[in-house]
Amino acid sequence: MSSPSDFHTQRAARLARLRLALQDFEEKFARSSGPGGQHVNKVSTSVTLKHVPTGVAVTVQDSRSQSLNRQLAWTRLLDAIEKARRDERAARRAEIEKKRRQNSKRPRGVKERILETKRRRASVKKLRAKDW
Repeated sequence: MSSPSDFHTQRAARLARLRLALQDFEEKFARSSGPGGQHVNKVSTSVTLKHVPTGVAVTVQDSRSQSLNRQLAWTRLLDAIEKARRDERAARRAEIEKKRRQNSKRPRGVKERILETKRRRASVKKLRAKDW
């Protein structure tokens, strides 16, 4: 992202694609820790971004720049929301597929193999009973 306006347009496009409202997000700024010297001690460069409806939150303090941390926070949070939605869709699809497999009848060959195995096992047990 080369300029702040690019960031804002990309963020708006992603929010629209995900059908999210800007009002659903909460931004907080705090003092960072770690390297950066006096700058991080005096300026609130750490950014915590939270999507209130889902409760997903990220905190970024990678850079000395608040604006860069803010961009990173938005990117990471939107990535996390997208991943959560993808995982949810995949889980739903897997559940439907599992139900389909459970409800389908066994192929005739499989059923015959199972019955043959049962017959073999039964004959082994019958022989064992006669030994006593």
